[in-house]
Amino acid sequence: MALRARALYDFRSENPGEISLREHEVLSLCSEQDIEGWLEGVNSRGDRGLFPASYVQVIRAPAPFPLALSAGYTFPLVPYGGSYQPSQGSDDDWDDDWDESSTVADEPGALGSSYSDYEAAGSRASGRYHLSTRSDSSAKSSAMVSRNLNRFSTFVKSGGEAFVLGEASGFVKDGDKLCVVLGPRGPEWQENPYPFQCSIEDPTKQTKFKGMKSYIAYKLVPSHTGQQVHRRYKHFDWLYGRLAEKFPVISVPHLPEKQATGRFEEDFISKRRKGLAWWMDHMCSHPALAQCDAFQHFLTCPSTDEKAWKQGKRKAEKDEMVGANFFLTISVPTGPGATLDLQEVESQVDSFKAFTKKMDESTLQLNHTANEFARKQVTRFKKEYQKVGHSFKCLSQAFELHQQAFSAGLNQAIAFTAEAYDAIGDLFADQPRQDLDAVMDLLALYQGHLANFPDIIHVQKAAGVCRFGHALNSFGAFVRMMVCHDVLSWSRSSFALIIIKRCCCYLFIIFLAETCF
Repeated sequence: MALRARALYDFRSENPGEISLREHEVLSLCSEQDIEGWLEGVNSRGDRGLFPASYVQVIRAPAPFPLALSAGYTFPLVPYGGSYQPSQGSDDDWDDDWDESSTVADEPGALGSSYSDYEAAGSRASGRYHLSTRSDSSAKSSAMVSRNLNRFSTFVKSGGEAFVLGEASGFVKDGDKLCVVLGPRGPEWQENPYPFQCSIEDPTKQTKFKGMKSYIAYKLVPSHTGQQVHRRYKHFDWLYGRLAEKFPVISVPHLPEKQATGRFEEDFISKRRKGLAWWMDHMCSHPALAQCDAFQHFLTCPSTDEKAWKQGKRKAEKDEMVGANFFLTISVPTGPGATLDLQEVESQVDSFKAFTKKMDESTLQLNHTANEFARKQVTRFKKEYQKVGHSFKCLSQAFELHQQAFSAGLNQAIAFTAEAYDAIGDLFADQPRQDLDAVMDLLALYQGHLANFPDIIHVQKAAGVCRFGHALNSFGAFVRMMVCHDVLSWSRSSFALIIIKRCCCYLFIIFLAETCF
């Protein structure tokens, strides 16, 4: 008989892999074993996915009463429709895919009558957070804290939850520390003591496997070494992946999009080189990203030394200071002015959230309008001016048939006018390269940042809900900064994300935004 369960509360899915539930809805379970408080099943609409185990009640068939019992033996009856009891966990393969397997979420009714009533009411009220305890005696300070039900959220995947719950641990080397200082606009990254730039030039088509495979290689020349190296797009893609994993709350700009066809066309190669140049300018000017070991390895490892490249690549991929441990590498300022008011910061976060939403919409609109206008300049405007020029040229040819000396000057003037209109059409076709192309390349960089901010803000919001119930052994902090280039003034724009110590019982994630676009 298939396992079934009845939904106790409504549940709305918010992430891929989840399904929504309606109260009193009957579901089919794929397995009775929960995974970190989640079950997999199929709802009445045929959707298959995950849902919180505490939101359902397993429907069990009544156990058949035995015909004969030995004297003195009491048969343990199982109540029909008994409350779901979470499994104790195991060491099977699920541990490889699901984190924090040592913590089991307490469900309503598991901690006694009065406490369970309070906990069940809190679960229904919040909908997303509930109390949890550790089963072992070494729970430390993270016992009795809120844990996110959604194990796929950015807050969990980025390591923010593990850090707030005090589960991050590791030895931080001096070279891995990232310092934050108090600037005129608040907390900001400490400037790179050895700033540098890197140019991307001469994209060339190269081959390997005796010409069986072709690719485009870009020449990179960092100013602090002066040694040129060649990198393919796949190397840029690898670097982006490492940086995005290591710095979960720093906005790493997106790379130019991949393209399966037309990769060796001149226009595409030129456009990609410009996009990579914008990306590289931002990376080199960012105080934190520019000093990352993976980034320096990407810039300095000789193109011909395959062994050194693989060693540096493995070292970057085995970096332990990622996820929750990344927050341990942040050194925050202390003293007067370092303490921030929570309400003021929350107000700035909400204001910045509204700003990024509006800016995202505006950049999309501007990008669409600029693209359309550039297309008209290259095609329609050029065509219209050349059509006028052709008309004047026809008129000039007509006057040439009239062999009169007094009309020679007029004929030349008409022919010159025709050539002028043709030249104006060519100028219109070439104009987007002089202005709009650069603006659209910069907009693409900003759109990559704006796409990152919702997840970064989500980490801050989720951490504000997840609070400690006991004193913490230690406090940590992190600041996330960006350095962007303004279209006109090329000024820097800072976006800071900080965790600060408020008191002995709470740890807040605070997002500070100071912009100067």
